[in-house]
Amino acid sequence: HSKLSLGQRYDEWMRIRKGEASIVIGARSAVFAPLSNPGIIILDEEHETSYKSDKTPKYDALEVAARRMGHHKGLVLLGSATPSVVNAYRSRSGLFDLIRLEKRYNEVPLPQVSIVDMREELKQGNHTMFSVELVNAMEETLSRGRQVILFLNRRGFSSFVSCRNCGFVIKCKNCDVSMTYHKHRDALSCHYCGYTVKKPQICPECGSPYIKEFGAGTQKVEEELKTLFPDFSVIRMDVDTTSAKQTHASLLKRFEEENTDVLLGTQMVAKGLDFPNVTLVGILAADQSLAIDDFRANERAFNLMTQVSGRAGRSKKKGRALIQTYMPENDVITLAKKQDYVAFYENEIEIRSELNFPPFCDIVSVLLTSPSQNKLHAYAKKIANSISIVMQKDYGAPFEILGPVETAIGRLGGKYRLRIWIKCEINEKAEDIFARLRDFHIKSKDGAHINMVIENNPYGAI
Repeated sequence: HSKLSLGQRYDEWMRIRKGEASIVIGARSAVFAPLSNPGIIILDEEHETSYKSDKTPKYDALEVAARRMGHHKGLVLLGSATPSVVNAYRSRSGLFDLIRLEKRYNEVPLPQVSIVDMREELKQGNHTMFSVELVNAMEETLSRGRQVILFLNRRGFSSFVSCRNCGFVIKCKNCDVSMTYHKHRDALSCHYCGYTVKKPQICPECGSPYIKEFGAGTQKVEEELKTLFPDFSVIRMDVDTTSAKQTHASLLKRFEEENTDVLLGTQMVAKGLDFPNVTLVGILAADQSLAIDDFRANERAFNLMTQVSGRAGRSKKKGRALIQTYMPENDVITLAKKQDYVAFYENEIEIRSELNFPPFCDIVSVLLTSPSQNKLHAYAKKIANSISIVMQKDYGAPFEILGPVETAIGRLGGKYRLRIWIKCEINEKAEDIFARLRDFHIKSKDGAHINMVIENNPYGAI
């Protein structure tokens, strides 16, 4: 995996190649391990988006595993307490076999989960990230020598606009995804279809003036924690604190061995941690997980809330989780409280069907970048028009083209960025069309100063 040095990775690769290892454990790239005759490939926490590479080549570990096991006549096993909606659909459609584990490990009961309405906190004059109920629960937990995990999911480059009075979040009228706030334009944009509106000064739902862009990071929360609980120790886990080699493991080791009071972090604290002394989990700003410009927002939010809640009470000590939100009536949040995956799946698959999102179609992303904004816009329109003409002529099945639209980061590394979305089924005809598009782009005079990346079913829309 990436934390090994190049020399270490080479040594491990050679051990596998020579047949000195019969079991290989690794991250995404381990799917390529040179075993001569693999019998099973297991993808644990299969719902994680990290199984899809965000670097070229943009491979999907599940697709690679399926191809390898098809060749070797072996088995692919996907494990998750909150399966991805696409793979849950495949299991219910008979494409995958479904095996259920009905009881928790060691038959320990699930934690008690409560929802805290942050609108009431606001009415009482509490403008902090911590509700009175969470503060009281932390004081009680910490005074008994138990540990606390606090989870805050923040998408670093994006913020959404929410009403703190009624919890209303501004969404695209066409795509049912949250719109992203662009500060330099003081406007909200949908990164799927391009629909743009001016940021409202009052809430369109209730007329409250308490409507603003929402977002607070772990560093700010850490400062508040030290003010609220100056006598307790805190470990913060996010990209900033775990960028150095081995720091991720060392921070978790400190939390366990030194019995640090509070572990605060992003998605890193939601996955697979098993600390018997953790009896309280606090989920801060649950709305942030819901309000991202991605049709998978509901799925990711449910998965994260369910997974991180499950970090509490993993031993004989009873566990508790608190979900803080400005939208306590939201179906995703109420179902996460109940940890009812089946009901969530049934709701979500109906929405996906109505809006024609995966698993009912595939989505192809055509990302175009250039240092010249004018040339990029002109070329993107030309490419979108060409795709439409060719697919109407050669594809022979329903499709939909959205865009070109500005990406979530409109300019990155000195280059402007536009994206075209194509909803279709990725079959041989579609693959041929997009292969021809690549050839056309390479031979085009515009290809010298405009970069194109075509990706099937991407995660996220950076």
